[in-house]
Amino acid sequence: MNRIDFVLLFDVADGNPNGNPDARNMPRQDTETGHGLVTDVCIKRVVRNYTELTRGSQPGYAIHVREKAVLNVHQELAYSTLGLSLAKEEQTSVDAGRAWMCKTFADVRTFGAVMSTGKEGKRANCGQVRGPVQLTFGRSIDPIVVDDHCITRVAVTSQEEADKQGGDNRMMGRKYTVPYALYRMHGFVNPFLAQQTGFGEADLALLWEALINGFELARAAGKGLMSCRRLILFEHESELGNVPAHKLFDLVKIEKRADVPRSFSDYEVAVGTPPEGVKIRELA
Repeated sequence: MNRIDFVLLFDVADGNPNGNPDARNMPRQDTETGHGLVTDVCIKRVVRNYTELTRGSQPGYAIHVREKAVLNVHQELAYSTLGLSLAKEEQTSVDAGRAWMCKTFADVRTFGAVMSTGKEGKRANCGQVRGPVQLTFGRSIDPIVVDDHCITRVAVTSQEEADKQGGDNRMMGRKYTVPYALYRMHGFVNPFLAQQTGFGEADLALLWEALINGFELARAAGKGLMSCRRLILFEHESELGNVPAHKLFDLVKIEKRADVPRSFSDYEVAVGTPPEGVKIRELA
């Protein structure tokens, strides 16, 4: 496996791609420019959920950071499975625990994890793993508009609320959506870290599959219509890489065809010719 840098283009229509809990769950924005933002953690969750749904029953494809998981339990499982002692923290135990976690959990092998949590002297310390796959924040091509919708529910949650309203069991709420936005995210695959975690070709193929199809299995009313539009890979001929990533990303140009874009067809995406030592491959 050689170094790979990639560009992911995805869009949203009439939905909230990534709410900000510090701002009433409104879509995330760059406060200076108004461009929309989607965190790397959000897209990693899409990959994790896709992996769990499609490969979760297969050995080596469990998910460490999953909904309602207690992470220390997984680390304790590593120690109990390997017959390691919690009484004395030794580097050999940490190394063995880290290797078991990488082999067992696909997201640890892919994105890395901090597994040195818990109380000293009683913890199953599996160390830390730097993941070979890293993502930037996604950023919208243009500033976004956030629509604020008032919504109603014709039922209340308790009899006390019903009594207070005199039988008019309605509740008011708010919903925030982006009419349309195209987002661009950059990613990186480090072959040296892949060797350390055991991230192989099958894991790489699953990553591309999850980025392309993950939104299809993550539908939610609040998300609107989210879709992967392009996945552009820059594959280097060496492990170290032949060209800096930013120069490759500059080859991907996106121009508006409409003053107010409302679909992917309102943009034009052009990819320039790569320099020697780099091959372009488009998967979506």
